[in-house]
Amino acid sequence: MLSTELSDLYARDLTRLIQELTAFPDTASLWKTVPGVSNAAGTLALHLEGGLRHFIGFRIGKIEYTRDRPLEFSARGIERAELIARIEAVKASIPPVIAALSDAALDAVYPENVTGKPLTTRQWLIHLNGHINYHLGQ
Repeated sequence: MLSTELSDLYARDLTRLIQELTAFPDTASLWKTVPGVSNAAGTLALHLEGGLRHFIGFRIGKIEYTRDRPLEFSARGIERAELIARIEAVKASIPPVIAALSDAALDAVYPENVTGKPLTTRQWLIHLNGHINYHLGQ
């Protein structure tokens, strides 16, 4: 079933994000940027957390969450262990929401028009998975 396959991809990519965060030697290094890169790894992790909690947890899974997108890009210095714990919580909550989707739910129009045109939930989940991988590559 497609929902299970998508759920597995999200779990895989969140595991990769946790591995990348764990690879940083300390908290300070998570918040540094290098020339040519506008966002620190910590910033990207917060952005992915916020997006996934909002677009999947809240919009699809009805898990209470209020997104503060500007804070995702302005917060600094969150401890590495806390950031990893937050992403682990996302990994525990988001893939099950996706796995529970029926084919009819995947075919339904996603409840928020984010791109300026209606997309199915399936299309939006595929888009978001690409977005995760884009940031993982940064």
